[in-house]
Amino acid sequence: MDPVALRELVDRALAEDIGDGDVTTDATVPSRARARARITQKEPGAIFGLDAAEAVFRALDPDASFERAVEEGRWRDAGPVLTVNGSARALLSAERTALNLLARLSGVATMAARAARAVRGTGAVVLDTRKTTPGLRVLEKEAVAAGGATNHRAGLYDAILIKENHAALAGGVGAAVRAARERAPHLTLEVECRTAREIDDALAAGAQWLLLDNMSPEELREAVAQVAGRARLEASGGVTLETLRAIAQTGVDFVSMGALTHSAPALDLSLILTPLP
Repeated sequence: MDPVALRELVDRALAEDIGDGDVTTDATVPSRARARARITQKEPGAIFGLDAAEAVFRALDPDASFERAVEEGRWRDAGPVLTVNGSARALLSAERTALNLLARLSGVATMAARAARAVRGTGAVVLDTRKTTPGLRVLEKEAVAAGGATNHRAGLYDAILIKENHAALAGGVGAAVRAARERAPHLTLEVECRTAREIDDALAAGAQWLLLDNMSPEELREAVAQVAGRARLEASGGVTLETLRAIAQTGVDFVSMGALTHSAPALDLSLILTPLP
């Protein structure tokens, strides 16, 4: 994420948590006290979000120093993640916001790493979606990439994805494809297809990327045979880590997985402070 955008995000998050002041820390910790914070990973997974965590601590203590103990995106069982030296008050006030960001983004990277492992050897690529936390899309998509899956479109502005409702309002899949291609010929165009008839209509209209929505593995194999290499194929709809490999083995090019971001559990992290002289 752009440093300016990251700082704005961090400032909003800290304002949400601290408000008018950290009354507990201000009441119990001397203003000149210094401490060392150690963040530890407590379960297997991939770490991502160190820039965001450091930005949180730095926002409250510009003189804080950092020592990273892990390479982002690398799978590991557990262990030390980050050491921060600085103002004790700043470390305590920043703790929850820093851990929230780091645990959330590491959870996404971990889910992406598991998904990438699941399709290994199939030839299919796992894609993310727009089912992200509002305000965190850029960071969550960076976490997906760090974990080993692949970013799809960033938003509504950088690619055309014709879904069921677009096609219904446009007069059908073929009509929607032709209208979108005329309006924005420079953009990647993908169209959702739910039946063999819609696949034929999309291909006849010149679509080169088809989204096969909520199809069973058998239906996906039939669609792969029907298309016969004339377009790229993406399977989508309710994909889980448990169903992912079977879907990838049908011959599709891509499998999009909203669960990479909307259902990734936070990675278990802890932060312990020790006083410094």
